[in-house]
Amino acid sequence: QVQLVESGGGLVQAGGSLRLSCAASGIIFSDNVMAWYRQAPGKQRELVANMPSSGAPNIADSVKGRFTISRDNAKNTVYLQMNSLKPDDTAVYYCNAENKWFRWEYWGQGTQVTVSS
Repeated sequence: QVQLVESGGGLVQAGGSLRLSCAASGIIFSDNVMAWYRQAPGKQRELVANMPSSGAPNIADSVKGRFTISRDNAKNTVYLQMNSLKPDDTAVYYCNAENKWFRWEYWGQGTQVTVSS
């Protein structure tokens, strides 16, 4: 059974930082591109960042320079370090795994990030 379990969300003031974690189980972690998406109220889900097992990460322009994605393949965990947070970053953040061979896709349950002004 595949599980992606996010943690680290919460309420933070503008300019603050949060670190999200996503622990994966039931998949071959190195076969998956790991990603973070977010969905704000009334908006479509959007890609924040993704990272293959080996290779450069891809960061959305809206968060470039503020957010960093990293992964620990030994721990089957992907992280999203979020600095200089803005109220516009308020959203539910979802962890995503996509198998690079078969394109199977899995989602976590989401974690709320709220940035107050």
